[in-house]
Amino acid sequence: MISIVCATFNAGKVLERLLTSVIHQKNGQVELIVIDGGSTDNTVALIEKYKKYIDYTISERDNGVYDAWNKGVKVAKGNWVMFLGADDILCKEAISSYLNFLTTLPETTEYISSKAEMIDKNGQVIWISGGRWKWPLFRYKMTVSHPGSLHAKKLFQRYGYYDHVKFKIAGDYQLLLRAGKTLQYAYFDSVTVQMSEGGMSDSYAAIVEHYNASVKTGGAFRLGSFLVGTYMYLKSRLNKIVRRFGVNLNRR
Repeated sequence: MISIVCATFNAGKVLERLLTSVIHQKNGQVELIVIDGGSTDNTVALIEKYKKYIDYTISERDNGVYDAWNKGVKVAKGNWVMFLGADDILCKEAISSYLNFLTTLPETTEYISSKAEMIDKNGQVIWISGGRWKWPLFRYKMTVSHPGSLHAKKLFQRYGYYDHVKFKIAGDYQLLLRAGKTLQYAYFDSVTVQMSEGGMSDSYAAIVEHYNASVKTGGAFRLGSFLVGTYMYLKSRLNKIVRRFGVNLNRR
């Protein structure tokens, strides 16, 4: 079974789009978990609307998205866990394709990444993210796409849950750094998720957290991690400027 964990907070404008993208693919091998952070808009009403399709849900104050995802992992019944944000969209046939791919993998596999399309406010694809796991490059840069990837339940049993206290943005990166070069990894060369641009991952605070995870958990050299982080930040800023003129530095 694949357990899909969705973290929400005041996401009423986008949540229905996410829920329907998952529900249309739901079968006996898919579990849907929605962890809400105590929303005050119509998020809870939407969860109630689709409650018959949701296997587990709770709405209470939490300590951010990673705290919510930890709660989801602890109640998940599947041996694989996928994390989605409220403004993500699960691509058609992503689940059936994943289930077929899983049959080809050894039982030792701990993590499977895929590709994700970043879309703008008009639904147009800006770029495609998600490369292969490459160690030791991963010590300096998040080479994989976290949304839509599959985490074996045993990954959390072996390396622990997300550190939601020290990491609010780069907790997914820091968790995989704990596994390091011993991670049992597979790559699903297909787009499984669409993500909306923006958010905290595209910020200076994200670069700082990325650096801390890289150095303190990954054991990367400080100068190298600083240079990679600076490059990522400047490229992001520059791309936002030149896109006004029809140029996209991230197009692949």
